[in-house]
Amino acid sequence: MPISQSLLAIACGTLLVGTALAKEPTDPKEQPDESWICLSGTVRSASADSFILEYKGGTITVEMDDNDPFAEGTLLNEGNEVTVFGRVDDDLFQTTTIEASAVYVEDLNTFFYASSEDEEDTANWSPAQSVTPGETMLRGTVSSTDPDTHRFTIDTGTRRMIVETDGIGYNPYDAIGYQKIEVGDRVSVNGAYDHELFDGRILEADSVVTLHDVSK
Repeated sequence: MPISQSLLAIACGTLLVGTALAKEPTDPKEQPDESWICLSGTVRSASADSFILEYKGGTITVEMDDNDPFAEGTLLNEGNEVTVFGRVDDDLFQTTTIEASAVYVEDLNTFFYASSEDEEDTANWSPAQSVTPGETMLRGTVSSTDPDTHRFTIDTGTRRMIVETDGIGYNPYDAIGYQKIEVGDRVSVNGAYDHELFDGRILEADSVVTLHDVSK
């Protein structure tokens, strides 16, 4: 199981502790504002930054808005099976929604994440995007790729850095899933620095999010 999917499963499992014997799944509309929730269901309609999720108990809007230019919602189709991890947004006089932090799309075998600069709350936790002590984040343009060594080079505008991707749990260069890293893509990388004898300082990626796909 890919690392990202494992983390999402752990997060969802943790939230479900104490409710495993319930006859019905958690209803987000009955949860307190700001509470974390994990919910699976079917996409009924989608827009650039949100979609309507049908779950056992009703429907709810899932918001995927963030500050990056990538409109994740445009990749969703009616009938897609998804699992959402996020926070309940139940503001006074407003319809209850879910602010997504991570969405796994089964049909695409792909995760979508909120940006680390999420306009709703920069402290939102994302299973594969949280920056922990000792880690760093780089954003830039892919200047070269080497799928055989599981590496690509990112150009941040002020420097170039080799990124090693063999630790993210899937192959971001193949045709499986939505993401396929190519030269010209703009990406956001989370990871930790390492120093190698011949290559010098490299960034070992924990996650790579495509902000702009040059092929689209």
